[in-house]
Amino acid sequence: MKKLRLGRFALPLYSVIALVYLLIPIVYTIAFSFNDSQGRTNTIWQGFTLDKWMNVCARPDVCASVGTSLLISTVSTLVATVLGTAVAIALVRYSFKGRSLVSLSLFLPMATPEVVMGAGLAALFFNLNFGQGYLTVILAHIMFCLSFVVVTVKARVQTLDPVLEEAGADLYASPRQVFWRITFPLLLPGIVSGALLSFVLSFDDFIITYFNAGGALVTFPMFIYVAAAKGVPAEVNVIASMVFLLALVIVIGTQVASNIRQKRLNTLK
Repeated sequence: MKKLRLGRFALPLYSVIALVYLLIPIVYTIAFSFNDSQGRTNTIWQGFTLDKWMNVCARPDVCASVGTSLLISTVSTLVATVLGTAVAIALVRYSFKGRSLVSLSLFLPMATPEVVMGAGLAALFFNLNFGQGYLTVILAHIMFCLSFVVVTVKARVQTLDPVLEEAGADLYASPRQVFWRITFPLLLPGIVSGALLSFVLSFDDFIITYFNAGGALVTFPMFIYVAAAKGVPAEVNVIASMVFLLALVIVIGTQVASNIRQKRLNTLK
C-alpha cells in the first residue's frame, strides 16, 4: 500500500516540478520587464516601474530589430504556408513518381542541425553571388519552415474524407468551388497551426539567420545575442513578455473557439 501511495503522488509531484522549472525563465523575464534599471544592465532588481512598458521604443535599435524579425517571419510564413499546403495535398491525394523520395526529403531540414543548414545555405548563396540580406534570410527561413508546414497540414489532409469533396462535385460544383467551399475550410485548422508554427520558428531563429544575414541586417534574436554580452536591457524583456502574452491569448482564444464549436455541433446532434 505504501508503494502504491508513493507511486500515486510521484507523477503529480514530478509534473509540478517540471512545470515550475519551465515557468521560471518566463516569470523572470516578465518580472524584470518592470525593473527600474538604468543603462544596459538589467540583472539586479532596482525597483518597480512601468516606464519600460510605456516607452518600449525608447531604444530605437530594439524596436528596429523586432520590426525586422516581424517582416522576415511574416513573408516567410506566407510563402511557406502556401507552398507547404500545396505540397501536403499533392502528397496525400495524388500519385506521382518520386513521391516517397519527396516525403523523405521533407524531413531532412527538420533532422539537419541548424548550424549545418545555415553554413550550407551561406556557401550556396555565396557561390551564386547572392548578396546577403533580407532575400537570403527569407529564402533560408522558407526552406526550413516549409517542412513543418507540410507535416502539419499533411496530417490534417489524411483525416479529410474524400467523400465530402465528391459530394460537392456531384452537386455540379467546379473544382475551384469544391476547394474553397469544402476542402479549404476543413483544412483551415491545420493550415493555421502550420502557419503559427512556421512564424514562431522564423521569428525565433538565430543560427541560420546569423549565417545568411550579413552585417547590416539585425533581427531580434541577433540583437539579444549581441546585447547579452553587456547585459540584456529591460526593453528586451518587455518585448519577450509581449510575445509570450500574445501567444497565450492566441492559444486560449483558439481553445475557447474550439470548445464553442464543439458544443454547437453536439447541440445539432
